[in-house]
Amino acid sequence: MLCNIGEIERLGRVFFGSLLIGWGIFFGSQIGIVMFVIGIIPLTTGLIGNCPLYTIFKNYYLGSYRKH
Repeated sequence: MLCNIGEIERLGRVFFGSLLIGWGIFFGSQIGIVMFVIGIIPLTTGLIGNCPLYTIFKNYYLGSYRKH
């Protein structure tokens, strides 16, 4: 798979996504559901190492794509 985000950014995304999902489960109300759903996005992009928006806007954090 092509990777277009760096290792530090990946760790940050996984941490932030997990934090939002945890808060979403803790709150459990409508805002909790929103936080849960929003948390899935950074968690998923952090785990796979590819951000579709970076591809669309041609923002290559690593200078070029690299195989992961």
